[in-house]
Amino acid sequence: MTVMDLIYWKDTERTGMILTGLVVGLLSLFQLSVITVLSTVSLAVMCFTISVRIYYQVLYILNWGDGEHPFKSYLDLDISFSGEEADRYMQKAIVMALSAVDSLKGLFFVGNLLESIKLLVLMYLVTYLGDLCNGLTLLIISVIAVFSLPLFYQKRQEQVDIFIAKIQAHIDNVKDTFHRLSHGGGPPPDPTPGGAKPKTQ
Repeated sequence: MTVMDLIYWKDTERTGMILTGLVVGLLSLFQLSVITVLSTVSLAVMCFTISVRIYYQVLYILNWGDGEHPFKSYLDLDISFSGEEADRYMQKAIVMALSAVDSLKGLFFVGNLLESIKLLVLMYLVTYLGDLCNGLTLLIISVIAVFSLPLFYQKRQEQVDIFIAKIQAHIDNVKDTFHRLSHGGGPPPDPTPGGAKPKTQ
């Protein structure tokens, strides 16, 4: 099962277990430290896996089972990378990091006035968001959104596309207004080819 199968609830039981575990684990961080949560979760998982392993071994001793390891599919799962794959992923990570640094450099040192103003407004709005909730709350909301929004979009794609198109049109209008203000507040460019104006009688 891939991550996309989990996000789109192809296996309802497994997706529900993973989502519940993630949300409960994140909620517990409000009261407990990260070390406490990780150690407690690890302890619970180990108690479960050891109990199941002993149970299967007892069944095999009593000739009630085939003796197959209960977690064989997980043990045989190949999660290793070849040298070429590791180099490729590392190169992608480096390129993405350098691209992000270059973009931030242009924003903070005002390489483009309009883009820097947009970042300024965004950071100003984020300060209000920080007063309403903390990063952990946003992380919980993000986890729930990852497991709900893709499925919602899949079932309501046409309505969502229409709504997004309307929002995008408003955003384009605002961007066009800012763009014209940053260039002296002139009228919008002439849409006719070559900028030719029709002659008035």
